[in-house]
Amino acid sequence: MYRNALAKTFEMTLEQSGKLLRKKITPYFPTKKAADTLVFKDLFRSAAKYGLLSQDEAARRLKYRDNRNNTARDYGRKFAQETLSFIKDFIKDAKNLKEVIDE
Repeated sequence: MYRNALAKTFEMTLEQSGKLLRKKITPYFPTKKAADTLVFKDLFRSAAKYGLLSQDEAARRLKYRDNRNNTARDYGRKFAQETLSFIKDFIKDAKNLKEVIDE
C-alpha cells in the first residue's frame, strides 16, 4: 500500500511540475504552440538553457522521468527502492521548482 502511494505521488508530482514549468517557459518561445510541442525531457533541457533550472537539476529531472516511465510497468520492490534512493533530491527539486514558478 505504501509503495503504491509513493509511486502515485511521485508520478503526479512529476507530471504536474512539467505542466507548470511549461507555462513558465512559454515566454521564451516565439509562440505558445512552440512551447507546447516540447516533449517532456526537452522541456527540462530548455528550462536549464534559459536559467529556470540548474543543469544538475535538469539532469536529475531526466532521471526522474526515466524512473517515472518505469512506474507504468513496475510497482514492485525494485522500483520502490530506486525511487526512495532519490526521493530527498526529488522533494528538494520540487520545492525549488515551486519558487521558480512563483516568481
